[in-house]
Amino acid sequence: MSHKESFLQYLQIEKRYSLHTVRSYLNDLDQFYLFLSSLGLPEDPVAVTSHDIRAWIVSMLDNNYSTISVHRKISCLRVFYRYLRKEGIIKNDPLEKVVLPKRKKSLPVFIEEEALTNLLDNYSFGDGFAGIRNRTIIELLYLTGIRRSELIGLKDNDIDLSEGSLKVTGKRNKQRIIPLVKPFIKRLEEYIKVRNDNVITVNNGWFFITDKGNKLYDKYVYNTVNRYLTMVTTIEKKSPHILRHTFATHMLNRGADLNSIKELLGHANLSATQIYTHNTFEKLKKVYKQAHPRA
Repeated sequence: MSHKESFLQYLQIEKRYSLHTVRSYLNDLDQFYLFLSSLGLPEDPVAVTSHDIRAWIVSMLDNNYSTISVHRKISCLRVFYRYLRKEGIIKNDPLEKVVLPKRKKSLPVFIEEEALTNLLDNYSFGDGFAGIRNRTIIELLYLTGIRRSELIGLKDNDIDLSEGSLKVTGKRNKQRIIPLVKPFIKRLEEYIKVRNDNVITVNNGWFFITDKGNKLYDKYVYNTVNRYLTMVTTIEKKSPHILRHTFATHMLNRGADLNSIKELLGHANLSATQIYTHNTFEKLKKVYKQAHPRA
C-alpha cells in the first residue's frame, strides 16, 4: 500500500472524515503528484523539499488559483505530512518553512429576504411529488442552514415531527439537534404523505428520495437549488451552500446571537461563524449612510 493510500485510509477510518472530504484530499494529492511528475521529480512524498512545495504554490498562482484554493490545497499537504511524521516515515516536515500568500477575505454571498420570501410564498412548485420535494429541499436548507451532504444523509428517524426537531449528522459524525418551526412541520408532513403515496419503495429509510425511491445525490440537489434561485436572484453562485450563508446572515440580521448560530450551523469554533458578522456590519453601514443626516 502506498503512503497516499494508507493516508486516505487513516482519514476515513481513524479520523472518520466524510467520503466527500476524503475525495477532496485525494484530488489535492493527485494534483500535487502530477505537478511533481511535470518537473521530472519522483512521486515520492519522502523526497519532497520545501522548494518543491513553493514551486507548486507559484504554479497555482500563475494559473489563476485563488489564494483561498491555494491555502486549502496546502492545508491538505500539511495534514498529509503530519501523518507521515506521526508514522515515522519522515523526520523533517518540508512545510515548516513554507510561507503562504496572504489570503484575501471575502464576505459570504447571500440572498435578500424579499427574494426568498417571493420564491417560497408566490411561486408554484407544483402539487406532484417532484414539486413538493423540491420546495421542501429549498425551504429546509434555508430554514436550518444545514449542508447539502447533511440534507442528503437525513433518514426518516432523524425527523421528530411531534417534538418539532431535526437530528443532523455533520462533519466527523458530530450530531446536533435543530428546532423546526410549526408551519414547516406541516410542510414536512405533506411531503412524507405524498412521498409514501407516490413512491413504491423507500430505500434504507432515506428521507429525501428520487422519483424511483433512491437516495438523492449531490448533483440533483445542486441543480434543483440552482434552477429555482435563478428565478429570484442574479448573484453568480446559486448553490445549496448559498442558502446556508443566507440562513446565518438573516438570523444575525434579526438579532440572533452568534453562539446560537454557531450551534445551529455545527461549527467547531466561533471564528468560523464570525465571518457572518461582517455582512451585518456592511448592512449597518449602508443604513447609516442612507439615514444619518451627517453621513
